[in-house]
Amino acid sequence: MAAIDLSTLSINTIRTLAIDGVQEANSGHPGMPMGCAPIAYTLWTKFMNYSPDDPAWPNRDRFVLSAGHGSMLLYSMLHLTGYDLPMEELKNFRQFGSKTAGHPEYWEAPGIETTTGPLGQGFSNGVGMALAGKHLAAVFNKPGYPIVDHNIYAICSDGDIMEGISSEAASLAGHLGLDNIIFLYDDNNITIDGNTSLAFSEDVPERFEAYDWHVQTVDDANDLDALENAIRTAKDVRGKPHLISVKTHIGYGSPNKQNTSDAHGAPLGEEEVRLTKENLGWDPEKKFYVPDEVRGHLTTKANERKQAKAEWDNLFESYREEYPELATDYKRRMAEKLPENWDTDLPVFKPENGKMATRKASGAAIQKLAANIPELIGGSADLEPSNKTYIDTDKNFAKDACDQRNIHFGVREHAMGGILNGMSLQKGVRPYGGTFLIFSDYMRPTLRLAAMMGLTNIYIYTHDSIGLGEDGPTHQPIEQLASLRAIPNFLTLRPADANEVVECWKIALQQTDRPTALILTRQGLPIFDRTQVAAASNVAKGGYVLRDSGESPEVILLASGSEVALALAAQNDLASQGIESRVVNMCSWELFEEQSPEYKDAVLPAAIQNRVVIEAGRRTGWERYGGTTNAAYITMETFGASAPGNEVFEHYGFTAENVVEKTKGLLS
Repeated sequence: MAAIDLSTLSINTIRTLAIDGVQEANSGHPGMPMGCAPIAYTLWTKFMNYSPDDPAWPNRDRFVLSAGHGSMLLYSMLHLTGYDLPMEELKNFRQFGSKTAGHPEYWEAPGIETTTGPLGQGFSNGVGMALAGKHLAAVFNKPGYPIVDHNIYAICSDGDIMEGISSEAASLAGHLGLDNIIFLYDDNNITIDGNTSLAFSEDVPERFEAYDWHVQTVDDANDLDALENAIRTAKDVRGKPHLISVKTHIGYGSPNKQNTSDAHGAPLGEEEVRLTKENLGWDPEKKFYVPDEVRGHLTTKANERKQAKAEWDNLFESYREEYPELATDYKRRMAEKLPENWDTDLPVFKPENGKMATRKASGAAIQKLAANIPELIGGSADLEPSNKTYIDTDKNFAKDACDQRNIHFGVREHAMGGILNGMSLQKGVRPYGGTFLIFSDYMRPTLRLAAMMGLTNIYIYTHDSIGLGEDGPTHQPIEQLASLRAIPNFLTLRPADANEVVECWKIALQQTDRPTALILTRQGLPIFDRTQVAAASNVAKGGYVLRDSGESPEVILLASGSEVALALAAQNDLASQGIESRVVNMCSWELFEEQSPEYKDAVLPAAIQNRVVIEAGRRTGWERYGGTTNAAYITMETFGASAPGNEVFEHYGFTAENVVEKTKGLLS
């Protein structure tokens, strides 16, 4: 091996580990790690504070590989800096059961801050981490005690920058002045299709300057001094998020594939691996090779970087002595434990209060919960007056008011979802975000990733059916409930009255490993007399018998949300005609499926096969409860219409009279 300086030797070690991992798997993306190895080396050895022995240390700097396809870059750095990711895992890249998945998975290995791969998601997650970090700093830091004082670093690709979610998130980050963001743009001009000029010709630095970011350019990623100076400048400039556009060479060192799309998403091939290693001054016969001097150098650098944790531990002990209540609250939040008595003094609604939209009940619940849970923070995508998400005791989160808890996400639903994920990953806050249910479609990739990572975001989706009325079919969700229920590890709650809303909020806040969606109405719903029907707390079981008429029901009426009141009205009409029925409130399929077989059979006895399903959404999935042989479905199989909500309901058959007619037809 030719004599080269230790920094270059280390960088080439990172490159060759990536090359070997991809080649061994015969699958992956070698080009990005080869080009970005100098960036990762510089960050891990000179700037980022981290502790491989305590990877969850709260004040660590976060690194987000938004360009998640370059995962071998991250795995190589984690291995070389002492995280619990042994060489055997690098050799098992992309293999079943390994910690080194094709794209970084949050739960698989220590040091992976978020699941990335769908481009733009990591970018928006980083903005969320930064936002939450700013809030925590404003709440907990005191003079001489910068308890929360860390940066969010990310490597973003051309593809990340093209994705719309990144534009949304960047716009908000600039508006809020999130100067704890330092994102490095891997500007290599290559995508899968070929050169970016095929579809991308904008001036990225100028675009980010327009977003009010502080922007710098490094002409060559291999110029370590220029790279270091740019990052140092970014740390010093306050008041704006930072983008450093770094010119890189995809597949750096590959004689035949450097700067080509061939290096992007496929192994180099055995012969090209040999040629590349020779070009880098490497022994082509050695695989997964780490020179001793590189191992020692990066271990030393990691030990230097983790000294910040020891200093922080000492600082926190002094902080605990001077500010014991704040220190206790900080530790509780980081442990993701709710405060004592968090569920006291919650609103209780009475039938005599009249009809109430469940969105309004949610707004009332938020006021009490926010008073009890200081980490509860969130807002809406420009729909706060409709979603009822505002915390009345607080003002708006802003660059000069980061301690406040009302976030205006603007008309940026997709970014809101990604930012909420980042806020949850930061820990110390419990985020929620609101919009109309129809616009959950704009958020779907982020919902899926939240469920995948087991985050505890709370989504407030109002205007939940054709009942919203005059805004018409473009705003009336039909297939969205079925879509949300299809996401694994995702909890969907559709309460039937105001008191069930409060119970659903309690359920959502007690989740520890999955996100929750509250599906709420625009229109007013009757508040049930709980002396005449089962207690609202039964929603914790997902589905429950709300009321039986008679001792031997002939038919079960299944409904959720606003249609439950309709089922109760139909039950009264059926009883007057001598037909005994059972109303089952199916607030949450997921919670119902978690109950014992005995409980589920008690609610939906196999002996009662006559069933009528009533829900103002697609029938999809209801067959598991309604069946097909002795079932009738009052659901929405077309798009809606523009008219007052009660007229739309009547037009599509959501009336007690139609339920009675369908039931009698079934029984006949």
